[in-house]
Amino acid sequence: MKKHNYSAGPCILPQEVFEKSAQAVLNFNDSDLSILEISHRSKDFVAVMDEARSLVLELLGLEGKGYQALFLQGGASMEFLRVPYNLMKTDGKAAYLDTGTWANNAIKEAKLFGETVVVGSSAAQNYNNIPTDYTIPSDANYFHCTSNNTIFGTQMKSFPQTDVPIVCDMSSDIFSRSLDFSKFDIIYAGAQKNMGAAGTTLVVVKEEILGKSGRAIPSILDYEKHIKAESMYNTPAVFAVYTCLLTLQWLKNKGGITAIEKLNEAKANLLYNEIDRNPLFVGTADKKDRSIMNATFLLVDAKNQDTFDKMWKEAGISGIAGHRSVGGYRASMYNALPLESVQVLVDVMKKLEEVHSNQSQLAE
Repeated sequence: MKKHNYSAGPCILPQEVFEKSAQAVLNFNDSDLSILEISHRSKDFVAVMDEARSLVLELLGLEGKGYQALFLQGGASMEFLRVPYNLMKTDGKAAYLDTGTWANNAIKEAKLFGETVVVGSSAAQNYNNIPTDYTIPSDANYFHCTSNNTIFGTQMKSFPQTDVPIVCDMSSDIFSRSLDFSKFDIIYAGAQKNMGAAGTTLVVVKEEILGKSGRAIPSILDYEKHIKAESMYNTPAVFAVYTCLLTLQWLKNKGGITAIEKLNEAKANLLYNEIDRNPLFVGTADKKDRSIMNATFLLVDAKNQDTFDKMWKEAGISGIAGHRSVGGYRASMYNALPLESVQVLVDVMKKLEEVHSNQSQLAE
């Protein structure tokens, strides 16, 4: 039976990516060598890195606009550190929007470097919404936000107009929807959601904002050094970068971000409509801020949990248990998840309602 993979990350990837990467493990580019053993300096892998970096800018509409794409290591968590190292001036400050666990972790790292102003936070509401009533200090060196919050199921639908450089952690929704990506000065994202295998992190940076902090930056944390070395300052995560290339090629062949956005909206609408229609379920995020990537919801009556859990497992559904911070369920609908998988989940939810109704009638 096919598994319907709702894992929050690492998560579902396109079937063709599995097939091509599996073949590359055995024999990459008919070289009689595995992708796992070739030199990162080899002609074949340099071509992989170059094409992956180029495709990133093409898909985001940033070609020829002064941006560089990098594949680095350390996950998005490393960028929590690398961003203030590169952008916060020695006597400066940064502005942060606190919308969830990962945003909060980024704030903690920034505080090690200087004044860190939290301009807005939804922590008091257990991060069930995106704050909108906030002001970014005009003298901030940059403004940092998190576009999508996997744990709490919220997503920024718009971004502030400001002259301050904008840094955005897009780990869980990059390449999922159309945006004017030129509004951002740095975008970073762990690969393990919409891009590829865990082990590499994409950073898209506008070169003109670098080299102004006045700080001595350790080489491995210096964006300028990584740009100069074309993402080869240290040995890159070869296999992870390769799976990113395959996924980016798949996305381009699908019609790019515009095409995948339509599919993502259809999936989200299908599930959220059922959550709102079905009296046995309730969503946890404010409707205006609901994520199209991660839908979080609860059973109204916990007595139905054992029945529901058995039903979705029997239907071949995997990975919908909610994060402990929210509880309930979390359905992660990343780019590669087909609409058919969402329909399977919706059918199970409807079946639970039917079973519950029959049981209620018998009890009467």
